[in-house]
Amino acid sequence: MTSAPKSFSIKSFGCQMNVYDGERMAELLSDTGLAPAAPGEDADLVVLNTCHIREKAAEKAYSDIGRLRRPDGSRPLVALAGCVAQAEGSEAQARSKMIDIVVGPQSYHRLPEMVADAARGSRPIDTGMPALSKFDRLPRRRRAAPSAFLTVQEGCDKFCTYCVVPYTRGAEISRPWKDVIAEAHALVGAGAREIVLLGQNVNAWSADDETGGDRGLDALIRALSRIDGLERIRYTTSHPADMSDGLIAAHGEIDKLMPYLHLPVQSGSDRILKAMNRSHSTDSYLRTIDKVRSARPDIAFSGDFIVGFPGESDADFEATLRIVDAVGYAAAYSFKYSSRPGTPAAAMEDQIAPEIMEERLRRLHERIAVHQLSFNQSKVGLDTQVLVERKGRHDGQMIGRSPWMQSVHFQSAAPPGEMVDVTLVAAGPNSMAGEVRSERTSRAAA
Repeated sequence: MTSAPKSFSIKSFGCQMNVYDGERMAELLSDTGLAPAAPGEDADLVVLNTCHIREKAAEKAYSDIGRLRRPDGSRPLVALAGCVAQAEGSEAQARSKMIDIVVGPQSYHRLPEMVADAARGSRPIDTGMPALSKFDRLPRRRRAAPSAFLTVQEGCDKFCTYCVVPYTRGAEISRPWKDVIAEAHALVGAGAREIVLLGQNVNAWSADDETGGDRGLDALIRALSRIDGLERIRYTTSHPADMSDGLIAAHGEIDKLMPYLHLPVQSGSDRILKAMNRSHSTDSYLRTIDKVRSARPDIAFSGDFIVGFPGESDADFEATLRIVDAVGYAAAYSFKYSSRPGTPAAAMEDQIAPEIMEERLRRLHERIAVHQLSFNQSKVGLDTQVLVERKGRHDGQMIGRSPWMQSVHFQSAAPPGEMVDVTLVAAGPNSMAGEVRSERTSRAAA
């Protein structure tokens, strides 16, 4: 038996949904009387909230576990959470004797009782997938960052051949309308000025509203836009097949819906898209891009790309470069294909050599960087509003986000959470410089 922990730390890897889950686990643990460990201090409980999308992310978690043993031989209680926990279950504890708790992403509402069990000497495991029940047991939001995540949809029914999400997060489920609206109000009351709606396929969200009518994500966004004090709405990650006409129209009709859309394509080759089991073609994807641009001409697009998928030829890769040029992404995330156990792609023939993947990724990064810088330069001279998020590295410097998701740095006395009127005066590849025109304390005016 070990003593009950008094402090905790949580480290989240991977996607924004893991960040959200990490925040909720922190609220759960705080409600039981545990305190977050101060920076640089050893915690009695360490939660590693893991990602299983790529092998490197999973291995990083195990590497971190090995470094938790202290010079005197002691160690904290260790909880392995998230998608690696879901995928590996008891095998994780067999691999590392330091793992006391294994809890999947649909079961972390049980973390406090599992911590109590571990403190008594057991090694609890819970990788169940109860539909939505965890949200009913999570505490009310009391503190929120200026930009706050809100999970509205989980799981995936798409079964892309490279992806483990359907196996680690389960089938697609949508949180009820009233629960999402209630959490959004709580977030705004706790200080959020921007809400980012999250889901593995967030634009597949649907639920009955208060009248009993079935509603999609566009109706939810319209309802959220009526919340006083909420300045901005974003959503991620979207699937091209679920971009409804109503959602596209919302981009042109709702001022609070920011002109930014993350719409992964993964490849520019129809042959590779079919092998990936993506339910779109390059043509249908580009037609969707055109429709959204027609609704909101100034919109910024970001995307996801995988290079080196099994069987990808030079011609397939060149097609990916062409779609990058066709869209002109303001930002993009690109990765080398990572074989994940249990996925159909892992058993495919013609796996691509690592050095070929590395070279293709380098070329893709270079092409994306050209478009990213071009997009940023196109905004120089514009007057816009920036949501202040944090202090910068220099005296008096603050950093926030533009409507197009650019990081903007500027001199200001405005605290985090305020909207500041700036002129964008310079562009770099990854950020913008701004000069304050006037400062609007919208919180005081609300």
